[in-house]
Amino acid sequence: MASQEEILNDGRFSRITRDPRFWEMPEKERKVKIDKRFRAMFHDKKFKLKYTVDKRGRPVNYTSTENLRKFYALSESDSDLSESGSKEHTEKKKKKKKAKPKGDADS
Repeated sequence: MASQEEILNDGRFSRITRDPRFWEMPEKERKVKIDKRFRAMFHDKKFKLKYTVDKRGRPVNYTSTENLRKFYALSESDSDLSESGSKEHTEKKKKKKKAKPKGDADS
């Protein structure tokens, strides 16, 4: 068999290297970007399925969430917001706890 370089150097197939249809997709563009509304699908139990065999009947040991992480990614602006949002959420909880006096009872 001819090597990959010999095929690309052949005049009949030289246009393949210049045609963008045949270029490999960049790593950053492979995953579909989703926003914060769908971030629950990465950790929610409703989306988690444990596979025992693949579509051809071979045994496998992975879950559907691993597939989701392989094909989807949170958009960068939303992932930054979710991190800061979680920090703000914990700070609000702390403030609410401090604001309630322990000894007062209204009943």
